[in-house]
Order: sequence, then structure tokens, then C-alpha cells
Amino acid sequence: MVTIKEEVKKYNGLNVHFVPNEKFKTVHIVVKFRAPLSRETITKRALLPYVLQQGPNKYPSRKELQIALDNLYGAVLSIDGGKKGNSHILSFRLEVANEKFIPNESNIIEEAVGLLNEVIFHPNIDGNSFQEQVFNREKETLRQKIKSIVDDKMKYANMRLIDEMCEGEIYQTHVSGYEEDLSSLTAQDLYQYYKDLLENDQIDIYVLGDIEVNKMEQVISSTFKREGNQKTEKKVETDKSPSSKEVKEVIEEQNVQQAKLHIGYRTNILFQDSKYPALQVFNGVLGGFPGSKLFINVREKNSLAYYASSRLESHKGLLLVFSGIAPKDYQKARDIMEEQMTAMKDGDITNDELKETKDLIVNSLLETLDHPQGIIEMLYQQVIADTRISPDQLIENIQKVTLEEVIEVGKSIEEDTVYLLTSKGGE
Repeated sequence: MVTIKEEVKKYNGLNVHFVPNEKFKTVHIVVKFRAPLSRETITKRALLPYVLQQGPNKYPSRKELQIALDNLYGAVLSIDGGKKGNSHILSFRLEVANEKFIPNESNIIEEAVGLLNEVIFHPNIDGNSFQEQVFNREKETLRQKIKSIVDDKMKYANMRLIDEMCEGEIYQTHVSGYEEDLSSLTAQDLYQYYKDLLENDQIDIYVLGDIEVNKMEQVISSTFKREGNQKTEKKVETDKSPSSKEVKEVIEEQNVQQAKLHIGYRTNILFQDSKYPALQVFNGVLGGFPGSKLFINVREKNSLAYYASSRLESHKGLLLVFSGIAPKDYQKARDIMEEQMTAMKDGDITNDELKETKDLIVNSLLETLDHPQGIIEMLYQQVIADTRISPDQLIENIQKVTLEEVIEVGKSIEEDTVYLLTSKGGE
């Protein structure tokens, strides 16, 4: 039994999740901002973590902010952005020592919450603008990150697969933003958007650790406050991706030695659907683990791939297959990869494969629940999917999956796009 307690309270326009857990010696406070993915705002949202990490008004430099964190027994702060389905999420994470275990200390957590509040709600500004010097420097940092994606060929190929597969869909939006947007973006523009984000984003705060909920509730409710009248949160539409009748093939040539063959499938199943556990098992047998069909047949038996695996985009309904191959082996590798998908759909799965995969998924879930951030992310998945399911229920659902259910899931999976990044001339 894995019991994760979660108490959710709403006040000050915030959703606050208390997760008391005596297992951990530190307290984790995570603040998540959620808004619909948008091509118009994504570059601003991608840039905000860089700017806000440089220090709030009270500690207006990275050095002063770090000293403030060090004074809280080496508290650790991180800020980043990501997409889940059609949502864009900004995450502010703070890990701090629990005063319970430090003699003669009684205010560490309160001070840490205050510091996080400063970072999020009281940035270093100049009138109605972020500080020009900080803004310009961090804009350049983001520009370099966007440019560097092409150097990481696996990441680049995955981005290009989504570009082609989700053309015209909001999920196509690049999570790191767009270089062409940066030139015209000003410190004033970013600050105006930041104020809009504070007013309109859905905000969820997680507090996890060996805590007294009543005491933490007082600290959170007296520290975190949204200014003004909060408007209705913008609803994020979830969609099962449209299926296309013909498989799209895209071949791109660059100066590479190892080709990247990535294949995208529409599963027509989302995280909150009853068939999702069976889809997890389907993906696990196909390519989710070492020892899966893709790994054994493409890499080990035929020596055609440097790697071969698959993963789910659970809030978008996609199954993505990845492999690194020699350019000359494209057709053969593609044929064998597609044969594995056909075998899955035909129910060519042994009892051992089924049992081993279910055990691996359960172990992976248990491992996730061994880490505070893993627990928070697992709980937040449910917010994104607008569903409630306990970790115990998740595990039980996986264990109950039958071969017939896995075969049934296969019927809804459709091949959509094949993307190959290969060497010039294909050799």
C-alpha cells in the first residue's frame, strides 16, 4: 500500500495542496502556473524563468538571492517551464530544511515561503519594466538555448516530428519559444505579460514534507496573495489529436553520421481515460523498457539501431517511437519497427512479457513515489487531466490489465508521421 495524503484548499485565488509525509527530512514547496499553450505568448513564458531567477526586488542580483538561500540552511530554488498536452506550465520549486530537525530554529519554513513569494510576486523591476540589463542578458541566454536545439539531434528530431505531426494544432508550439519573437520583445512587454499571467493563470501550490497542515495553512494563506480581482481561469481544451488517413513521411538531410528515425502514432486515449493503464502496458511491451520488442528486434537481433524506444504523451494522445540508425538502414529499420507495432496489435505478446512489463511499470511508479518531486508531479498530472486517482489505484489498475485489453487498445492506435533526419545523400 502506498498512501499519499493530499488536502486541497482554495483561498486568495489559489489552489493549495498539502501533502503531509513523514518520510522526508526536507520540505518541498512547488508553485505551478498553468495557461493554455499559445504561439503568441510562448516566447515570453519561456523567458520569464530566466529573468525571475536573477533575483527579486528584495535581493536584486543572483548573488544576493543565493546568499538568502544559503542562509536558509542551503535551500535550493529552481524555475522552469514545460508543456503538458495543450497547457503550458511554469514551475517554481523550493526545497528547504525542516526546522523540526534543527535545534533552536522555528521560522525556517516561514522565511522560505516568504522568499519564494518575493521571487514570484515581487520581481526586480524599474517602473513598469523588468531591469533592462537583466532582461537583455537573459534574452540572449534564451536565444542561445533555442539555437542549440539543432545541435542535439535527438531533441531536434523529436521537435521536428511534432512540427510535422501536429501541424496546425496548438501542441505544435515550441516550448522554448521562437528566436524571431525575441528581437521585438522588450522588457516592458515581458513585464506587462507577467502581470497578466499573475492575474489569469491557474495557480496550484504544493507543500510536501513532515508538516502540520494547520500551521502550514496559516503560513501559506498569510504569505501568498493574488492582487486584484482574479478573472475566471482560462479553460485549457484537451483534445484527442485528429487522425489523418495517409501516413506522412518527412525526410530531412543534415550533416549527420547517425540518422534519427522517429515515428509518431495517434493513440486516441488520454491520461484520464479508462483505457490508459492498458495503453501504458502496450507502450511498455513495445518500447518502454530495455527488453521491449523494439529494443530486442531492432537493436539486438538485427543490429540496426544504436537505440530504439517509445514513450507516451499522455495528455495529448500520442505514442512516439525513437531510434538512432545508420542512414543506409532506413527502410529496413522502419519495416522492422512497424512489424513490432503490428505484432502488438495482433496480440503477439507472451504472458512473461505482459507480467514483466506490468512489474516494471509498477516499480517505476513506486520509484517515482520515493521522491518528493515525483509525488508532486504525479499529483499534478491529475490536475491537468481534471481527474482524481490515488497512487494505490494507479498501481492496481496496471496490475489488473489483461492481454485482451492491451489488444483492444492497439485497435485505436494509428500511424501518423514518419520523420527521418539523415545524412546528405542518405549515406
